[in-house]
Amino acid sequence: MASTPAPAAREVVIIDAVRSPIGRRNGGFAGLHPAQLLSEVLSALVERSGIDPSEVGQVVGGCVSQVGEQSFNITRTAWLNAGLPLEVAGSTVDAQCGSSQQATNLAVSLVASGAVDVAVGCGVEAMSRIPIGSAMSKEVGLGVPIPKSYFGQYEFTTQFEGAERIAEQWGISRSDTDEFGLESQRRARQAWDEERFASQVVPVDAPVLDDDGNPTEETRTVERDEGLRSTDLETLAKLKPVGRPDGVHTAGSASQISDGAAAVLVMTRARAEQLGVVPMARVADTILVGVDPVLMLTGPIDATRALMQRNDLTIDDFDLFEVNEAFASVVLAWSKELGADLQRTNPNGGAIALGHPLGGTGAFLVTKAVHELTRSGGSRALVTMCCGGGLGTGTIIEAV
Repeated sequence: MASTPAPAAREVVIIDAVRSPIGRRNGGFAGLHPAQLLSEVLSALVERSGIDPSEVGQVVGGCVSQVGEQSFNITRTAWLNAGLPLEVAGSTVDAQCGSSQQATNLAVSLVASGAVDVAVGCGVEAMSRIPIGSAMSKEVGLGVPIPKSYFGQYEFTTQFEGAERIAEQWGISRSDTDEFGLESQRRARQAWDEERFASQVVPVDAPVLDDDGNPTEETRTVERDEGLRSTDLETLAKLKPVGRPDGVHTAGSASQISDGAAAVLVMTRARAEQLGVVPMARVADTILVGVDPVLMLTGPIDATRALMQRNDLTIDDFDLFEVNEAFASVVLAWSKELGADLQRTNPNGGAIALGHPLGGTGAFLVTKAVHELTRSGGSRALVTMCCGGGLGTGTIIEAV
């Protein structure tokens, strides 16, 4: 059953969506400042769309570790660093792993509400340069983010533990997660072999590091996702668990530490017609939900349910799902709980094979979804993510 369209004047459409390749830890982007990485993507988005960048009302970006090179409103810094109009405002949000999906959803909301006619949602994370957890590191000397009083409300768990508890609750085994990880790698290789990412990936020049890990004057062009690995079930079965000694997740069934940036251009359909640009898709609905912060990673289940309910949809009304592969159990539990077809889920591989640049991943998934919807001729896609602290993001995208 089709969802109810928004009023035509404020219908929000996606004009284009682009992403960098995803660099592996200490790989091709290790010598590139994260603001520069996001600048490259923002520049490409504006150039490809052909619009005057002064048309953009606001830029909303996502980033998790907002410290050091990723502090001081990195979205604004990246926009200015790209030489784009200083009059265009920018802000940076933190919804943990879902940061740039929430940033994109907020950009959509700004357009839908009439606050602006054109907006950009984007995100970046350079985990090689700003390691995960940097903002809360004891070495920074600024204390910890969780007060002692919190423990009277909730048990404080890690995402690794949450993933293992999800596996237990939904009956997911080590062989299930190994097989899922292998399939993610197979699909990602096939996607690159068939050039399915050609319409979305922007090559980025980055400094080459010397033997001491310092950037040199020499540069190399990063053109492909660097996380792909050749493996098999026998090899995966030998890997040690990463969450618990007897856990079901390994480095082969959990997301990779990565670097990358992505950006999405949205506007009203009316403004697109005035500017003479052709939309790729429309955004039917967006959501952010709160879930149990102890299990932590079940957000995609609740976000999907809420979106289906208020849009009068069933799981079979979607042709494509992009569900972040933070851990294999997250996607497998989501599929079991909702009856979602895994053949239509992450058809070009996910974070296990491609990587998970934290605050940048949501915009990556939206980019992947809109281009795959166009390539495959599908009519409706759902993008959803789990997030640290117990959140779930969701975006419904429909063909135009």
